Amino acid sequence: MPEARPTPPVPSSGTGVRARLEALRGSDLGKAAGLAGAMIVNNVVALLATVLFARLLDDYGSLASLLAYVLILSVVGQAMQVATAREAVLGTLGTGPELAATLRSWTRTLLLLTVALGVVSVLLRAPIAAAVGVEEEWAAAAGLPAGVLWLLLAVLRGALQGTGDYRAVGVSLIGEQTVRLISGTALAAAGLDVTGAFLGTPIALAVTAVWCGVELRRRIGELEAPGQTRSLQERIAAAAASGPAVRLRDHVERAWAPIAGLVVIAVLQNIDVIAAKHSFSTDVASSYGATGVAAKALIWVAMGAGFYLVPETSRRDAEGEDTRPVLVRAIAIVVVLAIPALLIFAAVPRLLLRAAFGADRLLAVDALLPLGVAFTLLAVTYLAIQYLLALHRTRFLVPMGVIALAEPVLLLVLSPEDPTGFAMLVLAIQAFACVAALVLAFRRPATAAVSAPARPARPQPAADGSTPRG
Repeated sequence: MPEARPTPPVPSSGTGVRARLEALRGSDLGKAAGLAGAMIVNNVVALLATVLFARLLDDYGSLASLLAYVLILSVVGQAMQVATAREAVLGTLGTGPELAATLRSWTRTLLLLTVALGVVSVLLRAPIAAAVGVEEEWAAAAGLPAGVLWLLLAVLRGALQGTGDYRAVGVSLIGEQTVRLISGTALAAAGLDVTGAFLGTPIALAVTAVWCGVELRRRIGELEAPGQTRSLQERIAAAAASGPAVRLRDHVERAWAPIAGLVVIAVLQNIDVIAAKHSFSTDVASSYGATGVAAKALIWVAMGAGFYLVPETSRRDAEGEDTRPVLVRAIAIVVVLAIPALLIFAAVPRLLLRAAFGADRLLAVDALLPLGVAFTLLAVTYLAIQYLLALHRTRFLVPMGVIALAEPVLLLVLSPEDPTGFAMLVLAIQAFACVAALVLAFRRPATAAVSAPARPARPQPAADGSTPRG
């Protein structure tokens, strides 16, 4: 009779749950979910800041116009973050001390550019303020330096992603908005008003960039192989002496198409706020800015759907399959989620805006529904542009760029006297842009075969810095 083997101990239910949670936290799914959760918290804090500033400031329209200005400048950073993450994963930026040396070189260049543009902005603060439509010249002067700081922070975040430190990326997202909320509120309450509220943005970007730099140094140290005879600092200095693995200029040039596509979206998304500041009184422009914040919430839905659209389009294109059903499904996601939002905008716009921004921000309440429809169409335009970039197409940038450049001209020249008419004009422009983007997206290239043979997969092009072809 065989000897009985001892039964292994059965872990308690609590231990098993903890083990599964630890395994999930360390998995790719857990990391992605954690980063998505951090993005949600980031947006909640940003919304809280918007609501607070709308109630705290008499001239919220000026703050909205200044933030729209910086958001347009920030699109380079948005593209460069993903491009840096991809290149860091591939090792083209160097590894270990070589990566640290490359980032140190880029950081030095961007800090010098921040100072140089800061001097230029101070000298040109009056015309910049006039172009943005605000009286706060010193706040307007901080716009260009803030745009470069945003680029620096995006590069550092991308490097953290590339080294696998998603926790630090998530913390930086939440931390940035928290610092912006606290510092902007403190400066505004201290008497700096709109300028103080706006300065919270560059302060938050600078503080978060410093924190990301420290975390990168720690992360690179953790990834270093043991037994090195020289210290990490000595190896970084040696790597820096030989120059960066990739020049910053070359890194930006590789991402030119995603940057251009995001510039188009940023102008279409934000230029109406700046134009409204030129067209309306302070009170009406402030109400319009608050109404626009509520209407543009659907853009975030499109960005989320883009996470599915880009890789799936790239995969199908590489395998010779029809990619258009992917775009249709992504658009369907936006439409389904837009319907209840638009019903709320139509049924209780006054209640929604009063609850969010206060009773003194209701002068543009009738503009909420047309703006909601307009930015639903912009969400579709965003998906179409990402789809085209995923197919390595770039010729669409010319007609879409013309539409984006024409919008501010049309809004200023044809500007109606009331916010509702202004919103209807925005809707007409967004509808035209959406139709143009969809026509370009669904039109097959003349050289495309009906049934293309399968070919090797290629890197994702949209918003990740790869060089598309025409």
